[in-house]
Amino acid sequence: MTTNNSAQPPDLNEEVREIWDRNAAFWDEKMGEGNDFQRILVAPACERLLNLQPGERVLEIACGNGVFARHLARLGAQVLATDFSASLLELARARSVEYAERIEYQSLDATNEEQIVALGKGRFDAAVCNMAIMDMAEIEPLMRGIRQVVKPGGRFILSLCHPCFNNTGSILSVEDATVNGEIVTTYAVKTTTYLHNVPTKGVAMIGQPVSQYYFDRPLHVLFNACFRSGMVLDGLEEPAFNHPHDGSKAGSLVVSWTYYKEIPPVLVARLRIPA
Repeated sequence: MTTNNSAQPPDLNEEVREIWDRNAAFWDEKMGEGNDFQRILVAPACERLLNLQPGERVLEIACGNGVFARHLARLGAQVLATDFSASLLELARARSVEYAERIEYQSLDATNEEQIVALGKGRFDAAVCNMAIMDMAEIEPLMRGIRQVVKPGGRFILSLCHPCFNNTGSILSVEDATVNGEIVTTYAVKTTTYLHNVPTKGVAMIGQPVSQYYFDRPLHVLFNACFRSGMVLDGLEEPAFNHPHDGSKAGSLVVSWTYYKEIPPVLVARLRIPA
């Protein structure tokens, strides 16, 4: 296995696919129609940056169980939702029966530029990839493909675990200190690696059948891949939780992202296709 985040060997990409097939049922059960990350952080920021217009055709990359595809359909979009996990696509279709006229599900390997371009050049008004970039062995083919299938003037919205604060080298900490006679709790993130992360297995949801790969990329690697394809960054959000005011659930964990009000665990960006 290579220790480089680019040009990953095909067998690693296939291993990633097998992992997601094995985790699909568990992921679908836990995600349902959206966990706190999806409902409070990801979906609202993506919706703002997308600024969807009724009837627009949207391509979704790595749709998972289709939770955001269904949201787009409710907003009036025509959606082609894709994933490379056959198991996730099956579960997504089962959850989306009432949206059959607005959502089409299709198998697609997002690391394969030819498969993306085969969808049709200039076919889509916009594209979306939610919380999946860090799961992909390669992203250059995706960026080149998106550049071709989205219309000039269109946009590509991507969200991912924040490269600076929420990567495999990040450690969440909680400290209590006495200040002026009162106990003050401080929530902080310690980062041990950033510039040279290598593919690392981790857990997205406690209890999942098998651990998954994370492909952490620093900001310059992520956005330079977009810029090299010809896309332009023109929107950025860094949403964070504000428990309990945002309705997020703290759960039983002492260390939970819901308490880190000043540190965003998610980055959401809008790339524009030059007109």
